[in-house]
Amino acid sequence: MIGVIDYGMGNLYSVSKALERMNAEYFVSSDLNELEKATAYILPGVGAFKDAMAILTETKTDKFLKDEVQKGKALLGICLGMQLLFNESEEHGWTEGLGFLNGQVKRIPGENVKVPHMGWNKLAFQRDHPLITGLQEDYVYFVHSYYAVVNDPDVVVANASYGVTVPAIVGSGNVFGCQFHPEKSGKLGLAILKNYLTFVSRM
Repeated sequence: MIGVIDYGMGNLYSVSKALERMNAEYFVSSDLNELEKATAYILPGVGAFKDAMAILTETKTDKFLKDEVQKGKALLGICLGMQLLFNESEEHGWTEGLGFLNGQVKRIPGENVKVPHMGWNKLAFQRDHPLITGLQEDYVYFVHSYYAVVNDPDVVVANASYGVTVPAIVGSGNVFGCQFHPEKSGKLGLAILKNYLTFVSRM
């Protein structure tokens, strides 16, 4: 059972519809007692890193997620949700993140590209990983102004190019992230979500 975390800054409708199309067992909640019943989580996100972390901290969702991941439950962050997995972000002043992954979130340089980045870019797979098992490189849909500067290149599963090299899929242990919106990325995006469900079912 997937718990989709509602903290007021996620695109819950499109994520829910994608899960419904795959006949996934899921629920959406902001209640930590209810979310604890889930076997894995999706952390969506739209908006500013600082605002999101303020909500997660105030509601103690940050500590909850750290405890649940420590227990071995899987977590998938989408867009801002992926950025929150890292140590910190420079958006609107440096803000501490969840710290599951080692790196910093920085603004995309705008010298040669338009920021925010909105549109379809092709993934370049970097290594084998459960999220991309059996899949081919293709285009996915991005909407973002910031990207992760990863300190440990081993966590990068796939990159995209947009003025800089953008880590598009990351993963370490039972923590995963997609900078793009898999729920809005056609067949490849849904296949990536399906692979996450398969990974969770085998845990």
